[in-house]
Amino acid sequence: MRVLLSTIGSRGDIQPLVALALQLKTLGQEIHLCVPPDFCDWIESLGMSVTPIGPELQSTGKVSPSAAINPTPEQRQQMMEGTIATQFETIAVAARGCDMIVGATALQIATPSIAEKMGIPYVFAAYCPAVLPSPRHAPPVLTLLGDQPAPAMTDYSGLWAQDAQRWNDHWSSILNKQRTKLGLAPLNDVRSHILTNQPWLAADPTLAPWFDLADQTVFQTGAWIVPDDRPLSRELEMFLDAGEPPVYFGFGSTRVSADLSQVMIQTARAIGLRAIVYRGWADLLLVDNEPDCLSIGEVNQQVLFKRVAAVVHHGGAGTTTAAAQAGVPQVVISQHYDQYYWAQRVHQLGIGTAHPPVPPTTDSLTIALDRTLKPDVVARAQSVATEVRSDGAQVAAQRLIS
Repeated sequence: MRVLLSTIGSRGDIQPLVALALQLKTLGQEIHLCVPPDFCDWIESLGMSVTPIGPELQSTGKVSPSAAINPTPEQRQQMMEGTIATQFETIAVAARGCDMIVGATALQIATPSIAEKMGIPYVFAAYCPAVLPSPRHAPPVLTLLGDQPAPAMTDYSGLWAQDAQRWNDHWSSILNKQRTKLGLAPLNDVRSHILTNQPWLAADPTLAPWFDLADQTVFQTGAWIVPDDRPLSRELEMFLDAGEPPVYFGFGSTRVSADLSQVMIQTARAIGLRAIVYRGWADLLLVDNEPDCLSIGEVNQQVLFKRVAAVVHHGGAGTTTAAAQAGVPQVVISQHYDQYYWAQRVHQLGIGTAHPPVPPTTDSLTIALDRTLKPDVVARAQSVATEVRSDGAQVAAQRLIS
């Protein structure tokens, strides 16, 4: 069987699909991926073919003080139309000869229509429960559209109804125009079309359970994790060996301002700990050359996180899961989409602290880290680690070929 795995986004969106791809390859399936060009060399080095889609994304991690972060409505409309046209053209080519398509992230607007036109199965996978409608939780927070985290409610159905309407308002005319070109009927419920009526949830059931257990339409596989056997660099090993476990600060591909480095390092020093700063797509740099701080690039989190005192991060699904699996307490500074959900779960599980959803100051981050490093939180993080599974990609691969 030839399977196309397709997504658009940062490394946190691509890496789980690579985990699934590797499992499918082990089971003798022919795999092709369609992802942004930033990740093509990595995927090809793993022995899999790939079709690039869209522009490189890494430059979006930096925030220029003079740049407008939010596009105008006209600019946003042009970007949306261009994105959908590119998806229909590129994914259709990538899917030729495939027997099935797996799409991840809700930005896969074109993928289910292409599968429908080809007459082949389509599976949508979410990496977080908050992506899938349920009265038990709020929809993802789209800060670019002015969203704010929802207050606590007993029933979020009203917010999900608004979310469905926004999907239609933003995407229906663009999507239906492309569907007409393919000879497909127009849609009146875009969100249901994208998410499908039987979505998969590629998230750990301890960290992110699907609360509606009676809802058999959602299949929870567990998180899709790429096994990582890369050694740490000699420089990093020497730094770790030179003192007490440091605090890891990393924000992945998230847009953050350059002054965040100063806040992070001042915070570590305020509580008497050393700091490791992951440069990430924002290219965060150290504020001085003191020996208590180290700047690093891409790293094996599965190994590093077991050797740090705490992980301070943006709340991506992958980083949250990696920290939980390592048994290290964490501070989540959420900014958009599903990050608020992960911050909430870290707090609810008692394995760390949800920083208020505002830019951190030295004082606020010091308070959050002091709370996170308390013995009971550390012990709870170590306990929860024993419950986090690592076989999600295997479960999904077996289900796909069964």
